[in-house]
Amino acid sequence: MTLAAVADAGPLIHLAEIDSLELVATFDTLLVPETVHKEVDAGGVPDGLADLSYELVEADESRVGTEELDAGERAAIAVAKERGVVLLTDDLAARETASDAGVEVRGSIGVIALGYGRGLLDGHEAASRMRALQRETSLFVTEAVVERGIQMLDGQ
Repeated sequence: MTLAAVADAGPLIHLAEIDSLELVATFDTLLVPETVHKEVDAGGVPDGLADLSYELVEADESRVGTEELDAGERAAIAVAKERGVVLLTDDLAARETASDAGVEVRGSIGVIALGYGRGLLDGHEAASRMRALQRETSLFVTEAVVERGIQMLDGQ
C-alpha cells in the first residue's frame, strides 16, 4: 500500500526538534506546499529536511476559508483534499477543519506510531520519542495524548 501525505510546518519542526524528521519518510510520497516551505525556511530549515525526499507543490489556500488557520495550514488542507492524501499537522483547528472535510489527519505522534508500525522503531524507542515531543519540543501536547499514543503502539 502506498502512503502519501502533505505536511504543514508543525510536524516538520516538532519531529526535527527531537531528531526524528526521518520518520516522515515513512510515507512513500511527501508533499510540501510552497507556502509551508517558506514558513519553515523563515524560521530556519530544520536539520534533516534537505535529506528528505519530498515534492514541493503549489496550493490554493484560499479554497480553505477559515480565518483561524494560517496560510500554510490552509494550503496543506487544500492539497490533502485535492489529492486525497493524509494531512500531517499538530494544529487542533487544522485537524478539525480537515476532519470536517473528510481528510485523514495524523500529527507528530501519529507519524512516530506509523514508524513503529512499519518497523522503523521498536516500541520502547517509539514511546520514548512520543514523550520527548512533550518534554523537548515547542509542541504543546498533554500527558493524556502522549499516553494514548503509546497505547496505540500496543494495538498495532
